[in-house]
Order: sequence, then C-alpha cells, then structure tokens
Amino acid sequence: MNQADVSKLVSQLRIKVNPRLRKFRSPAGPEGRLNKLRKTVTALIKHERIELNYPRADEARMYAERLISDAIRYGDCHKTTMEMADYWLVEKQLVHKLFKVLAPRYQNYTVSYTRMYKAPRPYPGNTNLKALLELRGNPYPALVPNTNNNRNLIHNVLLDEAKKEYRQQKYSEIAAQIDSSQTEAVSVSKDVTEKSKECNT
Repeated sequence: MNQADVSKLVSQLRIKVNPRLRKFRSPAGPEGRLNKLRKTVTALIKHERIELNYPRADEARMYAERLISDAIRYGDCHKTTMEMADYWLVEKQLVHKLFKVLAPRYQNYTVSYTRMYKAPRPYPGNTNLKALLELRGNPYPALVPNTNNNRNLIHNVLLDEAKKEYRQQKYSEIAAQIDSSQTEAVSVSKDVTEKSKECNT
C-alpha cells in the first residue's frame, strides 16, 4: 500500500518554528494578541522591512512565511488561501501585492523568504531585545555589506592597480640585482682566468 507524501500536503517552512507559541500580554486577551500579530504581518508585507521587539518579530515571521508559501503553492484561485490572506492582511489592497508581486518574486527561492537580525541595543536604555525583520529582495540598502562580489568598487580597483605597480617595481629591482650579480660573476671569472694564465706562464 502506497503511503501519501505528506511533504506535498503541508507547507515546508525554511525557518525554525517554535513548538510553543509565545505569551504576549494584551489587555484584550488572545484576540488582542492575534490582532497585534496581524498588524505586524501587514506592516511587513507593506513596508518589507520593520523594526520591533524580538519576540513578536520571531512569532510574526512564522505567519508571514506560511502566508507567502501558501500564496506560491496554491495561487489566488484557492479559497482557503484567499481566506487566510484576507484574515492576516488588515489592509486589503496588500492581497494583490501578496499574489502578484511577492509570489512571483519568491517562486524559485530555495531559502527563507524573510530575514531577521538582532538590532543593536542602546546603552543605557531599554533592555528589551529589538529585531529587524525584512523580506528578501526588498528595495532598501542591505543591512549587512556583501563582501563576496566587490572587485569593481573604485577603492578596490585603485588598490589592485597600486599592487600591480608595486609588484612591477619590485620585479624590476630584483631583475637589476640579478643582472648586477651576473656581471660581477662574469668579471670575477675573467679575473680568475687571467690570474690563472699569469700563474701558468
């Protein structure tokens, strides 16, 4: 009997999912907690980079990843996915962005759709951890510089040219030293042969 491939039935999230949900204090109870998370997911889809408290960022990241993965997997014609998008996105014009902008962008991604960094904490100041949560491929400048492919930057080009000039200068000095030592060796050998001739006569 063939077993069903469960991996095709469930979204495969590429981030660590906490087994237990965090307990956020809210005067409105569980409904207020979900409303906070809905506003956070909506802000992330809208602005593509937000700064907030670390626990809420970590929690909202899971919901945003699941929402984007379902949008890629099922598309905008799937009723359940549309209901999820309608629930999680408070601003309804962002449903169009989810299916028409973000889903095609992340279609061929093999990594997570979101990225999260711990924000630097001011000292002295609030001791709560802050986080930066962003969607990959956003239009903003990168938070961490990419050092892999920077050979065409102007200072690296100038440094390479300076290194080439320095090497050429050193090579010419070494060649001059070799030439002078060869001429000295030739002159010494001539002197030795002349002395040997004089001794023989």
